[in-house]
Amino acid sequence: MKLKLISSSTIALLAALGALHTTPAAAQLVPEPWVTIGGKDGGVSYGAGVRIFDLGAEIGNNNGKTGVDLLKFFSVPTISPYVGLGIYGSDVAYSGGVQFSPPGNTFFGVGYHSIRGINGQLGIKF
Repeated sequence: MKLKLISSSTIALLAALGALHTTPAAAQLVPEPWVTIGGKDGGVSYGAGVRIFDLGAEIGNNNGKTGVDLLKFFSVPTISPYVGLGIYGSDVAYSGGVQFSPPGNTFFGVGYHSIRGINGQLGIKF
């Protein structure tokens, strides 16, 4: 009886761990690039980014300040909110937003960046 109970518990534990362990789909192995344009305080900002798995990087410029941001995406079907932290000269930047991925080869997003302001994004899926 004890052996059967231990065996059932072990199988249940392994099944739960297997369900929690997720692996990226093959489609996520191809980077998804995007361009972004926005503005803050009357200035125009622009940038470009790339996402692979649930991590991303974005390079941008606003009023002569160029910098780079590292992004973390939280993927749910069709919608991916993200947060980011970056360096622009001696300034630390933070960002957040959401990308929408409808069926097809394009996606779009909207976000806020502490240095570059409100921005829109347009990208392609390969």
